[in-house]
Amino acid sequence: MMSILNGTLLTVKITIFAMIAGVLLGMIIALGRISKNKILNAISWFYVWVFRGTPLLLQLFVVYYALPLLTLDLFGSPIKLPGLTAAYLAFTINTAAYLAEVFRAGIQSIDKGQLEAGKALGMSYNQTMFKIIIPQSIRRLIPPMGNELIMLIKDTSLVASIAMFDLLRSVNQMANATGKTHYFLYAAGIYLFFTTIIQYAFGKIEKKYAAYE
Repeated sequence: MMSILNGTLLTVKITIFAMIAGVLLGMIIALGRISKNKILNAISWFYVWVFRGTPLLLQLFVVYYALPLLTLDLFGSPIKLPGLTAAYLAFTINTAAYLAEVFRAGIQSIDKGQLEAGKALGMSYNQTMFKIIIPQSIRRLIPPMGNELIMLIKDTSLVASIAMFDLLRSVNQMANATGKTHYFLYAAGIYLFFTTIIQYAFGKIEKKYAAYE
């Protein structure tokens, strides 16, 4: 049972790190996507296009397996990231790409008159964006962010492909070692527990913000 606990903790660690870092990076990319600066807009578009258009498993393989080979060719010395660091990086860049589109859609759903009102009050573009536009878009961002978090916690099972013992791999190893399949029920119960908590929490948050509309 200790291995299941350790696997669960690993799953939670990767999920929390990737979600927090993904939110921060995703917001930066989203602002780049709606920027009038053509270079920033192009870079942000390319980022989203690449990381939404390729499988997460492929991105994980590139970070963990291909990066050492690439750095060996370029610098004559391989740079191999530890498994956990590689997982953090791959899940963060993938999550950020999806959240960037969520943030972009949420921000652009706010009436443009709000931006003009900010200008009329003498506020800069950044002040208007962070004090008026983004706060109003928060409620619209809550449901898709909850969905992304649920997808993320389930996708962490992919770290088994780089020899990390997350929840699912730990359960699978125990089932193979003992010949008992009920361990998979433990994993299903844990995943359902976390996803239910997420759904409940985001539902409460959504209702809280709905009261202000």
